[in-house]
Amino acid sequence: MADTNEFFNAYLPKKIASNPDLADTVNAIIQFDIEGAGTWTVNLKDSAEVNEGATDDNDCVISCAKEDWENLLDNPSLGMTLFMSGKLKASNLALATKIQNILG
Repeated sequence: MADTNEFFNAYLPKKIASNPDLADTVNAIIQFDIEGAGTWTVNLKDSAEVNEGATDDNDCVISCAKEDWENLLDNPSLGMTLFMSGKLKASNLALATKIQNILG
């Protein structure tokens, strides 16, 4: 099973560093509120970095329980199912669809 802290603190920063086009593809600041794990801000607009904690300067907030988030990390195709069941919430649906670029 995937680990939320590992994803935000190691995997995603490495992916962003090795794939500079990712920032252009997403072009947004996305805050992830993972209940039971913490909050991270992924800036793919200004600085291409991942920071622990919230920001008022976000384009989208994704909310999810840790267990559901880790299931999504293991199987990104669960995104729509989690969203439709209310287990995954997004403040901006258009930007939320771009998290597939982050997960994949």
